[in-house]
Amino acid sequence: MHRCCLLFSLLSALIMLSSIKADIDVCNSAQQACGAWAPGDVVIGILLPCHHKVKSLHERIRPEGFLCSDFALESFMMSLAAIHEIEEINGANFLPGVRLGYLMCDTCSYASKALQSVGHMLAVNGSLRVKCDYTNFRPRVKIILGALYSEVSIAVARLLNIYMVPLLSSTSSSKELSNKLRYPSFMRNIPSDEHQTKAVAKIMHHYGWNWVGVVYGDDDYGRAAFQSFLSDAEANNVCLAYQKVMPHLDNSLSMQNIKQVVEQIRSSNAQVVLLILKAELVQVLFKEMIRTNTSRTWIASDAWSNSRSLAQMEGINHVGDILGFTFVSGKSESFDKYLKNLTANPGGYNHFIEEYKNLRFNCSSECFSDKPPSYCPSPNLLKVKADNACNITDPQEQNDDYLLKVLDTSKALPNRVAVWAVAHALQNLLKCSSSSCLGEINFPPWKLLEELRKVNFRHDDQNYSFDENGDFVSGYDLIVWKRDGHHRTFQKIGKYHVISADVQVNVKNFTWLSTANTTTPQSRCSERCTPGLVKKILNVSCCYNCIPCMEGTYSDAWDLHECKKCPNGTWSLRGWDRCKPRQESYLRWNDAHPISMMAAAAFGILLLLVIFTIFLVYKDSSPMKRAEVRLSCVMMTGLAVSFTSVICFMGKPSVHLCRARQLMYAMGFTLCVSCILVKAYRTFLAFLPFGQMTNRQLHRLYKPPVIVIIVTTLQGIICLLWLIFDSPDVDNTPPSPQSMKKIIQCHEGATHIGFGIMLSYIALLALVGFLLAFKSRKVPQEFSETGYIIFSMLMYLFVWVCFVPVYITNHEGGTPVQASAILVSSYGIIFCHFLPKCYEALFGSKFDTLDMILGRWRVISSPSPHSETETDIGIPGMNTPSQINSRFSTSSASTILGSSGSLSGVLPADAELVIVPVSKEKTHACPPFTRLGTKVTMRRSISF
Repeated sequence: MHRCCLLFSLLSALIMLSSIKADIDVCNSAQQACGAWAPGDVVIGILLPCHHKVKSLHERIRPEGFLCSDFALESFMMSLAAIHEIEEINGANFLPGVRLGYLMCDTCSYASKALQSVGHMLAVNGSLRVKCDYTNFRPRVKIILGALYSEVSIAVARLLNIYMVPLLSSTSSSKELSNKLRYPSFMRNIPSDEHQTKAVAKIMHHYGWNWVGVVYGDDDYGRAAFQSFLSDAEANNVCLAYQKVMPHLDNSLSMQNIKQVVEQIRSSNAQVVLLILKAELVQVLFKEMIRTNTSRTWIASDAWSNSRSLAQMEGINHVGDILGFTFVSGKSESFDKYLKNLTANPGGYNHFIEEYKNLRFNCSSECFSDKPPSYCPSPNLLKVKADNACNITDPQEQNDDYLLKVLDTSKALPNRVAVWAVAHALQNLLKCSSSSCLGEINFPPWKLLEELRKVNFRHDDQNYSFDENGDFVSGYDLIVWKRDGHHRTFQKIGKYHVISADVQVNVKNFTWLSTANTTTPQSRCSERCTPGLVKKILNVSCCYNCIPCMEGTYSDAWDLHECKKCPNGTWSLRGWDRCKPRQESYLRWNDAHPISMMAAAAFGILLLLVIFTIFLVYKDSSPMKRAEVRLSCVMMTGLAVSFTSVICFMGKPSVHLCRARQLMYAMGFTLCVSCILVKAYRTFLAFLPFGQMTNRQLHRLYKPPVIVIIVTTLQGIICLLWLIFDSPDVDNTPPSPQSMKKIIQCHEGATHIGFGIMLSYIALLALVGFLLAFKSRKVPQEFSETGYIIFSMLMYLFVWVCFVPVYITNHEGGTPVQASAILVSSYGIIFCHFLPKCYEALFGSKFDTLDMILGRWRVISSPSPHSETETDIGIPGMNTPSQINSRFSTSSASTILGSSGSLSGVLPADAELVIVPVSKEKTHACPPFTRLGTKVTMRRSISF
């Protein structure tokens, strides 16, 4: 607060001093202090530099008047554009009954000179009085158009904040001026540098330039623009190889510093340089670049991007390519015509037009000598001199089109639009209709500022309005400096849209001077990372190594810093530039492998139907009777269920299919194996030696239906507990990161305990059946099925023993492996148990006579004429009772049970051979007998 009071006191003192009327020369009035004036009801101030600099500024000690030098043609043309539009508005009667006047002061490109001019503009009756409240302050000048440079506008805007006089600039683009807390009275009809630096960073990113140098001026404009560019460069992955400050050209040390800047540019490997400088500084820098034969690609700020004087300088083609952004421009035929006929407004004056005409048409031959007088203009300004100047008597009466030839008059569009913005604001403030304006003409300037903020108008088919920061959002034109002989011309190649923050390049195939073709020059610290790779930063963000993206991530653009995570449902492998949905892998109905397995299952079921039919047709034949038709039908039912379970392995798994296929296989194959177990047990009981008590107990256990039901029920209980506590379900295990296949399969419970017990139970039944059959392996095949049982059970055990390690090690292929194992084991039982019986039933058997069977056992037959015949079969070496008990049942019953013939030649054709083992008691009843006998009874139908 103390600092603010101090500043206010100093400012008050300054104003008080300025209020003292001068006694001499040109400062008696604002009109005399400023260079151009025209009367009007509402006066608009124009604050632009018609000269480049103030003379001997570094020698100034006393507060003397400022002496300006070096006439500025370009800013002079801009001031003329504003004057022309004021006259156009007056001529068009846009404000009925109200005439606009103007007061134009020269800033000489110096802030202090500009402040002095503002004091003249705002003076009331030649003085500025100090007040506590300026609400009713009514100066003649209601608004000021200017200044050219941001540094000057910042100084002027701070002063005008006291009076709330609007300052409308068409060229000051500093980002700082958008701060309405600090500069509430400042407005501009161009975008802020905030957008310009974004546009510069965007064009660098567009052409792939990420390693650049920056040179900026040592002023408010340069520092603010540079700070803005830093954040925009980082956002667009642009790095600074170096940054240098360019000093003002006001002392001998300036050239020394400029040479240091040039040396930095030459020594750096950055091929692109951004210059945030005024045109006169760029000209000095380019002269050094030409002298040292150094070429680069230059990015121009708006301060010099379309400078005609730079484009015409000697050797400009040797500096390299130049690109820049300019404010939106546009030609005006009426303005061009006005420049050809320059005259002061009637009733007013314009000393700047007079000075220009003197430069152009006044004969100054002495200025072209080797030692020109001190009052002569600089050599550059002498180029303005017309060739016929010495033949002209009155320079003020002369006109030509010189300004149209050497200047780009389209650059004056923002200055012309600024005047129209003021006119529309006045139209609203003064309540103008088509015939008159009813508002108060001598209004306080802050009222005009209010209306100016709200203005929204259309001019030359373009809409204009101010944003919340008091800036236009009209955008920029992108231009390239095209070679035109020994000089350069400006070619528009694109546009920057402020609202969308996007660069649009329309002309892409132009010739670059650096490469002499359409190939874009490069300026990078590291090579670009292609899609699929990302940057691994080294020391700065633009110097990096390219590394591939890991699985599950991707990079779909060049030069990304981080890999993107794949969306849900997609995946990528290492180094991919896109994500794809994982291919679902399961046994599809239309794939070759599932089709072959389904065909095998269907063929197995069809084969079982054929076998079932044969068994029914030949059920009374001896092979079918020995195969036990009923038991075999139960086996076929179990196998059919097993084959059907294979079909449940096909298609996309679901929880119901996962449960159904295991349950069907478990119950079906257990039912089949239990029947085989009954057959093996029957053979085992009939022919293996046991003690009498053991024999009886085992015989009591031989109840085929009960055995089959109990064995199958136990499997059902196992499956029920499995489904309750650890049920099969669809496997949700994530696939391998290195795989693009998502294997959809069933998992047999969280612990696989139920699955293991189920398989182990079937394996146990098969092993028991195998052992029982193996014990009876010496029985002739004609009387038993031990060989078939042994082979089928061995096949089953071999298949499933192989299945377990394959299933564990290759869990992804567990589904087809299990389905194949079911098919192989099921076909093994069909080929071992059913097809031989069908063959015997259809084509007969070579083992069809009892003579051949009994001959092996040295059978001694004693035929009897009775309907029931008993035959004692003698076995040598068996003469003791113990031998009778231990060897009897094997030597007789097993052989006869295994018979495959009809006993032709010994028994009647319709007789059935039944074996009744001789009991111990019966043996004792015949003690004299030393030969143990077996009673062979022949009757028509006797079951075992």
